[in-house]
Amino acid sequence: MQKLTTSVKQVQEKLLELGHPNEVVKLTDSARTAQEAADALGCEVAQIAKSIIFKLKSTNEPLLVVASGINRIDEKLVAQTLNDKLCKADADFVRESTGFVIGGVPPLGHKNSVLTLIDEDLFKYETIWAAAGHPKAVFQLTPDELEKMTNGQVISVK
Repeated sequence: MQKLTTSVKQVQEKLLELGHPNEVVKLTDSARTAQEAADALGCEVAQIAKSIIFKLKSTNEPLLVVASGINRIDEKLVAQTLNDKLCKADADFVRESTGFVIGGVPPLGHKNSVLTLIDEDLFKYETIWAAAGHPKAVFQLTPDELEKMTNGQVISVK
């Protein structure tokens, strides 16, 4: 494995802290998009658990939606679920809220606590892959592990 960056090490340490031996894998190609990640891993795009950060209008707090790589998040549906409006989060907000850059935001190990919603479609797969703190770093896990690791609420996002 190639040398891990500080942010990737953070994710690996958080996984171990949570009692999960899931090992972070550093890819030679970018996994910035779900398609790139799936191509690099040789899995279905739907098995990529993409992390999208929004800003809640009422509180300016971050919201993490972990969605299947093939699903487009229906922001109005998610907003109804939360009874709040979703705003786009820019790169600075994402980094400030999570400690990670867009394209590498993992579902756990954030700088601050982040409300997390999980796409129910991820539960169609035995294993899924999530970003691990860098656009070229990922780790494999099960949907159940994702739910436990994040304390996320499972919902329909489309």
